[in-house]
Amino acid sequence: MKKRVVLALGGNAILQPGQVGEFKVQQENVEKSSESISRLIKDGHEVVIVHGNGPQVGQILRQNEMAQAEVPVQPLDACSAESQGYIGYMLQQALKNKLPMSDIVTILTMTEVDPQDKAFENPTKPIGSFYTSEEAEKMSAEHGWVMGEDAGRGYRRLVPSPQPQKIIEVDAIKKLLAQDVVVISTGGGGIPVVKNEQSEWEGIAAVIDKDSSAYQLAIDVEADVLMILTDVPNVYLNYGTPEQTKLEEVPVAQAREYDAQGHFSDGSMGPKMKACIEFAALGKTAIICSLEQAPAALRGEAGTRIVG
Repeated sequence: MKKRVVLALGGNAILQPGQVGEFKVQQENVEKSSESISRLIKDGHEVVIVHGNGPQVGQILRQNEMAQAEVPVQPLDACSAESQGYIGYMLQQALKNKLPMSDIVTILTMTEVDPQDKAFENPTKPIGSFYTSEEAEKMSAEHGWVMGEDAGRGYRRLVPSPQPQKIIEVDAIKKLLAQDVVVISTGGGGIPVVKNEQSEWEGIAAVIDKDSSAYQLAIDVEADVLMILTDVPNVYLNYGTPEQTKLEEVPVAQAREYDAQGHFSDGSMGPKMKACIEFAALGKTAIICSLEQAPAALRGEAGTRIVG
C-alpha cells in the first residue's frame, strides 16, 4: 500500500564521527544512504526527506571564525541555510542518479520558533566536530562556546534548540507531494526564524532539532509514517551496558515510562523517541531503525516501532 513517509536522516549519515569532512567523503556517504531511500521510492511511497546538519553547520561556523580576518562572519541562521543547500544538493544528485525518471527537489525551508523559548537560556544541541575533554576546555576558553559530552562519543559545541512551531513552506511541500515529487526539506530542522516587530520573518541564532521538525512536518503534511533513521538497528534500554535490551514494538504508554526513567539521552535518542511517541499517540506509525533497515522496517520486519 502506498504511504506518505517523512524520513529523518541524521547528519552523521552524511559525515561520520572521525571523518574530517571533505566534500567527496560526504558525497560517498550520501550515495550509500540513497540506496535504501531509493528503494522506498521504488516501492511507490511518497517520501519527504528531512536531514540533520549538526556536523556540517558546525564546520561552516568554524570556517567563518578562522577566516574572519579576511571575510565577514555570517550569522548562524545563514550558516544553516548554507548547509541545507549543499546537503540537499548531494541528496538530490545521488537520488536522481539512481532514479532518473523521478522528480526530486530540494526546498530551502524556514521553521518558525518562539523567541521566548527557554531553550535560548540552556543550549543543548550538539553541532560541529567532536573534541576530547582537553580540546573542549580550550574551545570554551577561546571562543566562549558552551561544550557538552555527546553520547559517549566526545565533546561538541552546544547551541540553543527551540521547539519548532510551524514549517513555513509546508503548503508548497504538499503540492509537490501531490504531484509525486520526492521532496528534500526542513534540513537541519529548518532555518530558525521569528516574526519581528514589523511582522516580518527574520533569522535567529539556533539549530532546531531535526527530529522535532520532522515530527512537525509529518503532522503538517498528513504523513502516514514518521521514520527516524539512526546508526543503530533498534532503540535499546540501558544502551552500552551489560543490561542492554533491544526494543521492537513498544506501546506509547510504555515508551513514555521508559523516557521518564531517563533511558534516552537528550543529545542522542531522546529527541527521536519523543517525536515518535507523540506521532504514534495520534494513531500513526512511528519507526526508529538503521538506514539499511528502512524498507524492511516499513513492512514491519525490522527496527523499533512505537504503537498507539
